[in-house]
Amino acid sequence: MAPDDIAISVRNLTKNYRLFGHPGDRIKQFFSLGLKQYHREFTALIDVSFDIKKGETVGIIGGNGSGKSTLLQIICGILKPTAGTVQVNGRVSALLELGAGFNPEFTGRENVYFQGALMGFSQAQMSERFDGIAAFADIGEFIDQPVHIYSSGMFVRLAFAVAVHVAPDVLVVDEALAVGDAAFQGKCYAHIDRIRNTGCTIVFVSHDMGAITTHCDHALLLTKGNLTLSGTSKEVVDRYLIGDTAQPKQDTAFSPASANFDPQLTPLSTNAYVPKGAEIRRVQILTLAGEPANLLRRGQVYLFTYDVDFNIALSNVRCGMLLKTTDGRELGGLTSAPTGEGITTAIGMKHQQRFQFRCNLLPGNYFANAGVVGPEGDYLHRIIDATMFSVLPEPNFGGTGIVDISSVI
Repeated sequence: MAPDDIAISVRNLTKNYRLFGHPGDRIKQFFSLGLKQYHREFTALIDVSFDIKKGETVGIIGGNGSGKSTLLQIICGILKPTAGTVQVNGRVSALLELGAGFNPEFTGRENVYFQGALMGFSQAQMSERFDGIAAFADIGEFIDQPVHIYSSGMFVRLAFAVAVHVAPDVLVVDEALAVGDAAFQGKCYAHIDRIRNTGCTIVFVSHDMGAITTHCDHALLLTKGNLTLSGTSKEVVDRYLIGDTAQPKQDTAFSPASANFDPQLTPLSTNAYVPKGAEIRRVQILTLAGEPANLLRRGQVYLFTYDVDFNIALSNVRCGMLLKTTDGRELGGLTSAPTGEGITTAIGMKHQQRFQFRCNLLPGNYFANAGVVGPEGDYLHRIIDATMFSVLPEPNFGGTGIVDISSVI
């Protein structure tokens, strides 16, 4: 039995799935009496254990397919584990994939009461909460329309409003907030901060590292079903973004100097051109003090650097960088020697390229490309999404709050 101060206790949790190549294989497996196997096993979670204290806000991060959503569904009681135990103390309210728990033929109003009944609330209790739910969702007359006509944004508005207005002891939120517009996301995170002050335990999955760092006390990193790192949100996000998931030493403050890891940022994409006389290596973002940085603060100046190994002799060669959003929108970039003569290379030559830029981007995640261009304008080498970084929210930042690529210097 978990101590009184523990909201969620997970012990040796494992979840296996049977994957069948053809629908008919399920029937064959049933009648085979175990003498022949028509499926392959997929393990989504492998011996995962952790505790979350009451009142904590914990983020769960990891790549696609790492087991995040499976873990949340087991915590919520939607899935049963193959092995291990999960104990949750208190009422759980969950916002998982869009549509979960909603009847598409019911109106928004009817679904509000339906969700309340599933959580043990009477009609009178939900009536007391309905005006607050409707005001928060702010979908107007659509509250009385069938939800199957809702846009994804309207759906998440109503689902989140219900989830946070039923006085949960534990609030579980999957990546569903990502479909909301920026204003509504800000409204949701502000409300999350308010309810965490009431003692509500919050667990949520997000690919927005800035949100994890800002709103979470702690974070868990899942890698291919394994819990590979647990610690403060900044510590775990930092390690995740640089590709180092080794467990930190106990009672040791996390910093690049003390963690004893390679400061080279791990490329997040294999989308690289074939080298044609040049090869880009060691792409990273540094502070002006020379320390690796993945969590950037608005208004501060950073260095984008990479090394180039040349195996060709050319003149007027230029290096470049490009910043873009995670959905591929190009924001702008820089090139070396934009008005003058580029560098002259030689076989065996090594070159370090450094670009200085001021971060004035909106909070969120971004990618940076690196490239080397020959005198004819063709790429000698190029790496797309060479590294990833997050810009942290800064409430007191005095800038305009818009993407201003002219601030790249």
